[in-house]
Amino acid sequence: MKHLAIIGLVIPEPASTAAGHRMMQLIQLFYENDYRITFLTASNNIEFSEKIEIQKIEINNESFDEKIKNLNPDVVLFDRYVTEEQFGWRVSENCPNAVKIIDTEDLHFLREARRKAFAEKRVVEKSDFINDIFVREIAAILRCDLSLIISEFENNLLINDFKIDPNLLFYIPFLTEDFEKSKTRFEERKHFVSIGNFLHEPNWQTVLKLKTIWKNIRKELPEAELHIYGAYTSQKVLELHNEKDGFLVKGRAGSVEEVFNKAKVLLAPIPFGAGLKGKLWESMKFGLPNVTSSVGAEAMRRDLPWNGFIEDSDEVFVEKAVKLYQDENLWNKAQENGYQILNSVFRKDLFSNSFINKVSEISENLENHRTENYLGKILQHHQLNSTKYMSRWIEEKNKK
Repeated sequence: MKHLAIIGLVIPEPASTAAGHRMMQLIQLFYENDYRITFLTASNNIEFSEKIEIQKIEINNESFDEKIKNLNPDVVLFDRYVTEEQFGWRVSENCPNAVKIIDTEDLHFLREARRKAFAEKRVVEKSDFINDIFVREIAAILRCDLSLIISEFENNLLINDFKIDPNLLFYIPFLTEDFEKSKTRFEERKHFVSIGNFLHEPNWQTVLKLKTIWKNIRKELPEAELHIYGAYTSQKVLELHNEKDGFLVKGRAGSVEEVFNKAKVLLAPIPFGAGLKGKLWESMKFGLPNVTSSVGAEAMRRDLPWNGFIEDSDEVFVEKAVKLYQDENLWNKAQENGYQILNSVFRKDLFSNSFINKVSEISENLENHRTENYLGKILQHHQLNSTKYMSRWIEEKNKK
């Protein structure tokens, strides 16, 4: 039996974050292919985490070296680039024959570029991509044997704009297995809904956007309410709650499926971000049409019709939200569009076997694979050593 060690910045919370759901899908893929799995983390977010075997580790501590050496995994998966920065050099020193993989989740440098442009009220430019996070994230990608990319847009960006070797990348989005179509009909549903973990800045900005446009939707639909759900609801979010206006902050959703099966339309005017949007993927799965932005729908449908509307203009967004809420035929068509997208773009069997085969292929030809990645060798030698000795310095400092 092969052994996978996952090194996680946080323990997966699939009920709270799309990233947590994504990690559990990857874990399930490895389980299905007879891997033994050990999850290593310095995090303590146990309350809402998935029940998986966890071993605690410390950052900047040599105790990790002995632990990873004893585990002797065949494959090591880092849950984002910062985890590779912290532990990648230790894995290379103690388990040189382990295949190193990063799940990028989304490209953090892209999200940061768009955040900066949004804050400065301008269109993002390619020069915005070359930020401090870009240097670190690309270096981590090059140091690893394989990077998992969740978005086709981001995969193409890395290959075409930044000339990353396609052999170092593997596109694998959210994975959809067989699902049952929603039985809750249009006339049985009511109200709008928005959802998103509030530790994620784009979700907070989305709610602020909704606060500004909700009054115009409410003017057309005075009986409608907007229910705002999200894990880690802060005081500033709670202060937006207004019963009179029908703008209701509900906090953490006990069951996304239950919430989505009651609502009529999901609103997601996402102003910036990267990767894929878990809320939109789940809205398709649970049969809830939505209105979102071009950033929200990025890389989620290929050339298929959307399960609702994609609008960046506030005025048109409001118009389409009202129309989708009122028109049963339009709503039913949007719901079917979502199911079609799931089956064409996200079906699990499109990716599962090819992914496991890719990992096996690299493992069996690891030396040749790494020889071809000459930039990775350079970075492994120079930049990783700088990371290593900074960590060693912190380690010694902590001992004192």
